[in-house]
Amino acid sequence: MCSRSRRLEAAALAERPAAGRLATASIVGTTLEYYDFAVYNMLAALVFNKLFFPSFDPLSGTLLAFSTFAVGYLSRPVGGVIFGHLGDRYGRRFVLVATLLLMGVTTGLMGLLPTYTSAGIASPIMLVVLRFIQGAALGGEWAGAVLLSVEHGDPLRRGRNASWAQMGPSLGTLLATGSIALITWLLSPDEFIAWGWRIPFFASVALVAFGMWIRVGVDETPLFKQIEQQHSKAHAPISEVVRGHWRSLIVGGGVRIGPDVLYSLSVAFSLSYLTTVLGLSRTLALTALSLGGVANAFTIPWFGGLSDRLGRRVVYGAGAVLGLIWMFAFFPLLETKQPALIVLAIVVALTVHAMMYGPQAAFIAEQFPTRVRYAGASLAYTLAGIVGGGIAPMVSTALLQRFGTPIAVSSYAALALLITCVVLFIVRERARDQLD
Repeated sequence: MCSRSRRLEAAALAERPAAGRLATASIVGTTLEYYDFAVYNMLAALVFNKLFFPSFDPLSGTLLAFSTFAVGYLSRPVGGVIFGHLGDRYGRRFVLVATLLLMGVTTGLMGLLPTYTSAGIASPIMLVVLRFIQGAALGGEWAGAVLLSVEHGDPLRRGRNASWAQMGPSLGTLLATGSIALITWLLSPDEFIAWGWRIPFFASVALVAFGMWIRVGVDETPLFKQIEQQHSKAHAPISEVVRGHWRSLIVGGGVRIGPDVLYSLSVAFSLSYLTTVLGLSRTLALTALSLGGVANAFTIPWFGGLSDRLGRRVVYGAGAVLGLIWMFAFFPLLETKQPALIVLAIVVALTVHAMMYGPQAAFIAEQFPTRVRYAGASLAYTLAGIVGGGIAPMVSTALLQRFGTPIAVSSYAALALLITCVVLFIVRERARDQLD
């Protein structure tokens, strides 16, 4: 048995692609898809209340715009089910190409949408439909990007390798923030509302082309090839996960809720809060988010690597506790309206998020066996997204409307992080376990 394991490990090492190309293949898809997602989220906070929901007061219009934000999360489990099944049946690489193309086409069509003024009620309906498809594609992308690096890479560096895909959201958000900041700087507010908001959607075409070129050069993962050769692939991966691995689903989903709420609050809701409630400039808000995105992107792989040495639970848990504390300092710093303190609030929040997000991908992937790993990881990630980040901006806006104070929003985020702390406390460490 040991001899067979060594032969399989040697075969996997021989098939391992160049680390740089593997990392890029993992990063590029999630970067593109979160760029598309972040462009929508930021425009929902800035102008969609005027373009697609113009008959409501500013805060109510923002709430409606964020409701379409939630649609993108609600559709993720649909993508998780469809692409999770395909990923465990036909391979990781096949699904990664399909989701990349689907997200690129959907985002391009968003840039062509007519506004409420010219199309009436059909306009927000088309927006919601495209948002649904966009979320489904993202629901299928994440697990594939993670497994591409986890199942190809060094088993002793799973935390670091899986964190490459985790850099995509911050890099995508950074690209989206930078592009929107540049456009708002070059154009007048009227020009931005009239046509400038469409430009970031069209820019994703270049990222799609680059992503396709990179991914074509990466072969299927050795672990999937092994179960293919052994004829041990799952025939119904989704039902097998639900019946036989429901505890892993709860664990994988539970650890995701806290960082997801923290990220949505720090990025999507804070942008709306700074510009709509505090009346600060878009440029200041987008600059602070850009700096926070840089901190997030560059600390994610560091914390992922740290989890290889110290364990996932230690690094992840430290981030959850620090995040719980920081949520009660976050809004007081924003309310000072001092640029340096606003930047500090967002940079620290997104660095704390990286402490959890860096180890997260490996942590979730390690909960499931190879034959259902794509389906299991997809479902855990996407289902938690609904009760985590999907409704977070909408709930935060509603809490602010109801209580008139951001303390209610901080308490909501703290509760989500507390759930993550409890799950981490009771779960077993798997960082050093061998993947089957």
